[in-house]
Amino acid sequence: MNEKTEVETVEIFIMGKRYEVPKGLTIMKAMEYSGYQYVRGVGCRGGFCGACATIYRLEGDYKLHTDLACQTTVQDGMYLTQLPFTPAGREQYDLEELEVDNNPLLDLYPELARCVSCNTCSKSCPQDLEVMDFVNEAIRGNIKEVAELSFDCIQCGLCAARCPAEIPHHHVAQLARRIYGRYQAPESEHLEKRVKEIANGQFDDELEELVNLPKEELEERYENREIEE
Repeated sequence: MNEKTEVETVEIFIMGKRYEVPKGLTIMKAMEYSGYQYVRGVGCRGGFCGACATIYRLEGDYKLHTDLACQTTVQDGMYLTQLPFTPAGREQYDLEELEVDNNPLLDLYPELARCVSCNTCSKSCPQDLEVMDFVNEAIRGNIKEVAELSFDCIQCGLCAARCPAEIPHHHVAQLARRIYGRYQAPESEHLEKRVKEIANGQFDDELEELVNLPKEELEERYENREIEE
């Protein structure tokens, strides 16, 4: 007879209710194992989309922790919940009508000036970005620096959820990247050339072939594709 292998489990609390789940699961998989079905708060499952922002406490630890449910493994005594939406206001604007010669970041988000340099935003970032650094650059109006420092921001909003000054860092960063891309970034001749080629139908036959390929062959071509250095 085959003996059943015992699985080591940990005790967690989801929305206040106790569950035992296999050790080593991510928070996302542990919630599904416990019977929860994701309707919101899930996306790529690989740490790139920022949809699964999570807040949790550990038994005996007074700190409030933040992370992504798809990246963080459960721990014994973990009390957790998820944030399907971060309560952080995003200003309305028309990119074509912004006065970019001044400091549109500070004009639209005056709460930037309330930053007390506590660095809680950087500590809460699952991407390990120096969030406080790009906030300081935003106050100075250095849009290029903000865009570069926030390039890997995935818009999870955990920085804003922890900020005592109520700064929506992720929205500020997004605005800076849009302004930089629209007005300040050097134009790419390669991109302009490729857009014209697409518009002229140069790749229509190749695209049609790819659309009609069996899944297995498409995956094989993807794995063996040539990548420019």
